[in-house]
Formats: sequence, structure tokens, C-alpha cells
Amino acid sequence: MRKLPVLLAALCAALASPVAAQRSPEQVAQAALKAAPVWDGHNDVPEQLRDRYQNVIAGFDFTDSSKAPSADGGPVGMHTDVPRLRKGRVGAQFWSVYVSASLPEPQAVVAVLEQIDVAKRLIARYPKELAFVTTADGAAAAMKQGRIASFIGMEGGNSIGESLSVLRQTYDLGARYLTLTHSKTLSWADSSTDAPKHDGLTDFGRKVVREMNRIGMLVDISHVSEATMMDVLDEAKAPVIFSHSGARAIDGHPRNVPDSVLARLPANGGVVMAVAYPAFLSEDYRQWTANAAAEEARLKSLNPGDPAVVKRALAAWTAANPRPKATVGQWADHIDHIRKVAGIDHIGLGGDYDGMEIGPVGAEDVTGYPVLFTELARRGYTQADLEKIANRNIMRVLRAAEAHAASRKGDAPIETPYVGAGG
Repeated sequence: MRKLPVLLAALCAALASPVAAQRSPEQVAQAALKAAPVWDGHNDVPEQLRDRYQNVIAGFDFTDSSKAPSADGGPVGMHTDVPRLRKGRVGAQFWSVYVSASLPEPQAVVAVLEQIDVAKRLIARYPKELAFVTTADGAAAAMKQGRIASFIGMEGGNSIGESLSVLRQTYDLGARYLTLTHSKTLSWADSSTDAPKHDGLTDFGRKVVREMNRIGMLVDISHVSEATMMDVLDEAKAPVIFSHSGARAIDGHPRNVPDSVLARLPANGGVVMAVAYPAFLSEDYRQWTANAAAEEARLKSLNPGDPAVVKRALAAWTAANPRPKATVGQWADHIDHIRKVAGIDHIGLGGDYDGMEIGPVGAEDVTGYPVLFTELARRGYTQADLEKIANRNIMRVLRAAEAHAASRKGDAPIETPYVGAGG
């Protein structure tokens, strides 16, 4: 009997130990996402509305987009709808109002206004589920109400038509970030996937950054060249974002962020919103894509004027060399690397859903965020770490941009001469 108190004390000590109290990775992920739902940096639903429905959305059902019609022979169905956003624990979303980088700038300005309009119309059709917001406080209030805080982000500086006036007006319409370039170099900024012309930003490009800081619009440097990234960090007085990018050390695609830039991010305060796009996640996938393109070019050179032979031979090559699949684990690898170089305070999420063919295995659509968070918890990320990645880091960045704009409220708008045609 004398041993009983000793055994009871040992049992109590065991139950109170960290090992006994330890939660599973699934429980840590669930707790984090309950406390801080995902605030995603980039989703291309507006592009799908243009391509699949020509922006006529009366018949579009955002409670089930799994049967959305194909666009130009692409896949039937989309990655995003309200139930799947809920399942993916998404609480806030930047909806991308992308227009083609190939459009002449006057057409791009019209097109982006149309995309802002269709995004707003979609949000307004689902007032119980979605809330159009433009501020950090608005996002917090919407999430508290259980609605998905819906921001607008512009992708591609051709959308402002080399005009700070247009930039300011799109801000007034609700756009809260501008990705400075897309796939093509502009007259004022170099793209990561086009020949450089300026070694970064021109004088006008620097004015764009300063004016965005003045009005409180986030400067997004996904898609820009490394030199442009560096120039933006030199110029910016508020935190920047990468709305959907990975780590170049893990996947060498030029769309990803090099360590030289990641190392500077803490001083700026910005965030890399880690992307799910397979070609940016998996180096094997990227190499396969290059090899497939090289094989197609080789076959066309060997068989000019005989596309049927090229098609058959390329199909045979693909069967013998299947395309690698990107995984959630590789998504987590990018996050690990960003944390290693820049720190936990500089990571967010920007899936790029509905802007790609399919997401990585395990997170093929927007329902996959809990899978990613469970993987991160399995790697030792704490609940506090995961909450930062989910939304606390981007909330801090937006609040800092708003605070900087408030501090410059007395500054006059930056003016540039009108250079349009006379009349």
C-alpha cells in the first residue's frame, strides 16, 4: 500500500508531461486554421469567368464549379468554389484580375476594369459567404462574421497603361495590390521570363513603387526579374509581397525568389506567399518540361510538314518519359527554405489555383491547405508558426502598408506628364 502514493504521483507526472500532452500534427493544423484561417495571395477565378463564360455569370454556380465548361479545350471544372474554400479553411482571398501580358496597354486597361467589375459582381452574388473588403480591419471583420474576406489584386503592370492616374483609379475601385509585371518586360520594369531591357526598374518604375506606397497599395514582385526585385526593395518604404512564388534554391525556375532577395526580406518586412504551381515546386517537373519542349522541337525539325508523325512520336516519348508529379511535401520544402533564409515572419500562401492545370498531389484544388498544414506540423512547425503562415504575416504586412499610407496622407500625388495623342 505504501507504493500506491508513489505510483499515483508517477502517473500524474506522466500525464502532465509534454509527451502525454502532445497533439498530433492533424490537431495542431486544425487548431491553427481555426484560430487563423488561410489568407491566400492569388486565385484566378476571375480569369476563368472571362475565359469560360465571357464574364456573363448569371448561369455560373459558385457553390459547385466542378462542372464548369472547358475553355479552349482545357479541363472541365475549376479548382475553386465556396464549399471547397470552406473545406480548405480559406478565410480571406486575393482574387487576381489578370489580363494577358500580350494585350496593348490601352486594351489592357479596359480589360482589367472589366475583370474588377466581374470579380465584384461575383462577390456581390454571395453576400452570406463572401465580403468585398479593402482593408485589414475589413478582413478581420469579415472573417469574424464567418465570411470569406475578398480582396482584388491586379496582375501585370500593363494594366495601368504607363499611367499613375490609372493606378490611383484602380486603387479607388478596390485593387489592393499590383504585380508589377507578368510574363513580359514592360517599358518600365523587367520580367523574370522575358529579355531584360532596364536592369530592373526605370525612373518611372520607381515612381510606380513610391506612389503605390503613398496610397497604400501592396507592391507585388512575383513575376519580376531579380534586378527588379532588388530595385523595388531599394525603393520601397512599406513591406512588399510575392503573391505567388516559391524558393529558387528548391526549384530553379526564374519565377521563384533567389536567396539574395530572401535575405533582404526581413529588413523590408515583406512576405513570400508560397505558390502551389507544380512547375515552380518541382525541379524534376521543370526539367521534364524543358526536355519535352526540346523533344518536340527536335521532332518538328526532323519531320517538317508532317505534324501527324510529330504528334505520334511525341506521344510515344511522353509515354516512355511520364511527367513527374509535384507533391505537398515539395510545397513544404519551399516553405522550409524560406523560413531558413528569411524567417517564419516572412511566409504566406499564394496557391495560384485556377491559374494552373492542377495543384500538387494531395492539394489538387483549394481543399488542400489542411493537408499542407498537417505536413508542416509534422515537420515541427508550432501552432503559432502555422498561424503566422496562414494569415498573421500578411495581415501585418497590409496593416504596415496602411500605416505608411496614413503617415504620408499630406503628400501630393506623384504627377507625370500626359503623353497621349493630341485631340
